[in-house]
Amino acid sequence: MGRPVIAITTYEEPARWGAWDQRAVLVPTSYVGKVQEAGARVMLLPPDSGDTDVLERVDGLLLTGGPDIDARLYSQVPHESADEPRMLRDAAELDLYRRARDLGLPVLGICRGLQLMAIAHGGSLVQNLPDLALDTVHRHAPGTYARHEARLAEGSLIARLLGTGSIEVNSSHHQCVADPGDLTATGWAADDTIEVCEDASAQFAVGVQWHPEVDEDPRLFQALVAAASR
Repeated sequence: MGRPVIAITTYEEPARWGAWDQRAVLVPTSYVGKVQEAGARVMLLPPDSGDTDVLERVDGLLLTGGPDIDARLYSQVPHESADEPRMLRDAAELDLYRRARDLGLPVLGICRGLQLMAIAHGGSLVQNLPDLALDTVHRHAPGTYARHEARLAEGSLIARLLGTGSIEVNSSHHQCVADPGDLTATGWAADDTIEVCEDASAQFAVGVQWHPEVDEDPRLFQALVAAASR
C-alpha cells in the first residue's frame, strides 16, 4: 500500500523569486516537510471556487495559516486592523473543510485553519486581540512568533496526542476564536484565549492556534498521517 496523500491548502499572493515578481500560488515548505517526514505524500490545493471533488483522491486535509478571514463570513464588520480579505481562498477552504467532514477525512487546522473550522461550525472570532489588553503576548509583530503556555483539557484528543496537560506553544496571530460554534474548545492560553478546538463527532478533526510546522514536535503531523492511513 502506498503512502497516504495529504492535501494542503495554499496561498495566492504576490511573490518574488529569481528575476520574477508576480502573483503565485505558494505555501511555506515547513508544512510540506512536516507532512512528508510523517510519512505521507503531499498534494497542494490552490484556491478554487466550488471544486471539492479533489478530496475524493486524498486521505486527509491540512488547513494552513495565513491572512485574516473575512469577518463578514461570521456577520461582523471587518476591524480596521484586519488584512485585506482573500475572498476566493476563504470560500474555497470553507467548501473544502465541509466536504472533508462529509467524506470523513481527517483534518488538521493550523492558526487560520483553526479559525476557519470554528467559522464553518457557526462560531466567530475576536478580530483584534490587542484591543482586549490581555497579559499573554500572542504576537510581538507581524512575521514573528511569541512563546507561551497552553493548558489542555484532560481526556481530550489533543492531550492524548501530546501526552500532557500543558505545552509551550509558538504563536503569531492577532485574531482568535471567540465562539467555537459546535466545536469543543480543548486548549487555552493563560489568558483563556482558545488554543485548540476539536470535533468530537469526527474520527480526527482538530485545530490549533499555534504553528507546529515551525516547531520541533512532529506528533500532530504524525497523528494526522496515522489517521489518514486508517
